Amino acid sequence: MLVRWLLAAIHLLAYGFALASILRRTWALRRATVPAALRSAFRADTRWGISALVLVVSGLMRAFGGFEKGADYYLHEPLFHVKMTLFVAILILEVPSMLALMRWRAAVRKGAAPDLHKARSYARLSVIQTILLVLMVFAATGMARGVGLPAGV
Repeated sequence: MLVRWLLAAIHLLAYGFALASILRRTWALRRATVPAALRSAFRADTRWGISALVLVVSGLMRAFGGFEKGADYYLHEPLFHVKMTLFVAILILEVPSMLALMRWRAAVRKGAAPDLHKARSYARLSVIQTILLVLMVFAATGMARGVGLPAGV
C-alpha cells in the first residue's frame, strides 16, 4: 500500500515538474537570441528530461510492475490509450528541439556561436507539448475516476 501511494505521488509530482520545466524552456527559447541566453534553456531542458524520465519509470512501474491495477486493466482502458498516444506525440515533437539543443550545447562548449534562428519554432513546439501534457493529466485523472468505463466495471 505504501509503495503504491509513493509511486502515485512521485508520478503526479513529476507531471508538475514536467509542466514547470517545459514552460520554462518555452520562455527561454522565446528569448534565445544570443548564446548567453541559452543557459536558462539548457537548465530547463535538463529538468524537462529528468521529469520525463521519472514519469516514464514511475508510470511503467505503476502500470506493469504489479503495484496498481495491472497490465490487463491498463491495456483495456481507452483513456490509457489516449494518454499513451499523447505521450508518443510529445516524444515525436521533442525530437527537433532535442537535436537542436544538443547541437547548441556542443557549439557553446566549443566556444562557437550556435545558429538560433529556429529557437522560436522550438518554443512553439514546446507550447504544443505543454498542451498535450495537460491533456495527459486529464486522461490520467479520468482513468483514476473510471470515466468512460461501462457501468459496473
